[in-house]
Amino acid sequence: MLSAIRIHADEATVTVVSDTKDITDWALRYFGGWWNATTVDAPAGPGGSNADGGALLLADVDSDCLADIETLVGDYDHDEVNYADARTLLARHEDGVIYAVQPVERLAYHYDPATSRLVIVGAHTEPVAVAASRLARKLIRGQLLRAGFHILHASCVVRDGRALLTFGPKGAGKTTTALLLAREGYDLLANDRVFIRPDGEGLRILPWPSAAAIGFGLLESTGLHEHLRARVLDGEQMHPTQDQRVTDALHASSTKPIWNAKGKELKPQLFPDQLSSILGMTLAPQAHATALLFPRVEKDAEPQLAEAPRALGEEDFFTSKTEDRYPAIFRLAPDKTAQATDLTDQLALLPRRALVLNHDSRASAELLAKTAEGLLPE
Repeated sequence: MLSAIRIHADEATVTVVSDTKDITDWALRYFGGWWNATTVDAPAGPGGSNADGGALLLADVDSDCLADIETLVGDYDHDEVNYADARTLLARHEDGVIYAVQPVERLAYHYDPATSRLVIVGAHTEPVAVAASRLARKLIRGQLLRAGFHILHASCVVRDGRALLTFGPKGAGKTTTALLLAREGYDLLANDRVFIRPDGEGLRILPWPSAAAIGFGLLESTGLHEHLRARVLDGEQMHPTQDQRVTDALHASSTKPIWNAKGKELKPQLFPDQLSSILGMTLAPQAHATALLFPRVEKDAEPQLAEAPRALGEEDFFTSKTEDRYPAIFRLAPDKTAQATDLTDQLALLPRRALVLNHDSRASAELLAKTAEGLLPE
């Protein structure tokens, strides 16, 4: 029996339909806390069209359809690319229709840009569910970019509809800042990036739902590690991007950092809904930009305000060029987006603070809470 959910974020809409309820349930838990994702009746338009408008994503376990697309791609000229860290064979037809196959993952895709209809089929439920959630988000992203939104590389917390954005390069403390302030009673809007667009009330902020990677050190220092471990021992399913070594460490009650061969720390990976159900955080679906933070983490420093904050630069904006794991093979986003000059100028007018944080979560949280209170007074 077909099940469907409708995902709605401001001016963007995607309906996800599947014969496998686990797939739509996955999308519901992924988007429900940040975007307006609700269960709806499956579209009954001609050819499965979406009568409510927006994009339509059909996702299912279907070995026959998978084999058909594998044969089609193999029979036609195709390119080989890396998409989502997977070898992908890609065929583009003259009418604009796109077919793609990921042989190892046993996934296949069919996208018709004329109807915004994307089909995903595979041999197993979980890979299809992961791909469906990823591409539902990409379909929303394309619609929001066409509506004039940009994407900032920033975390964000909210109080009374006012957003405090945190900027910095990888490792600067964006996620740490957001999670510590969320523990202090602020609503969490995003842990890594946000959509932003000027409107009549200022700068409108929308979340970018994503898995949250939280290091063992932060989990331990905030008292969340044992709670998370207990849930995992009880059978809680973590996000599939979590490395097995991290899962093993949670079972063993080890908080020692784990590193991969490239020197990247491997962290527990939480679904968006687990930020609420496990960590007790409230998720915010929208806000208006009010102030900016620029932290940096220094292990042995005292938490303190730092020198004057820097100006925003190109590294603070996400573009198609920065999405190296997800090249635009399905062409879901516009080729060109509006210039962000006015947006940058408006952001430059907002109050801001630079801070030094350390590995003492309590001391860092106290400084963050005091600073945030000064920027977003009740």
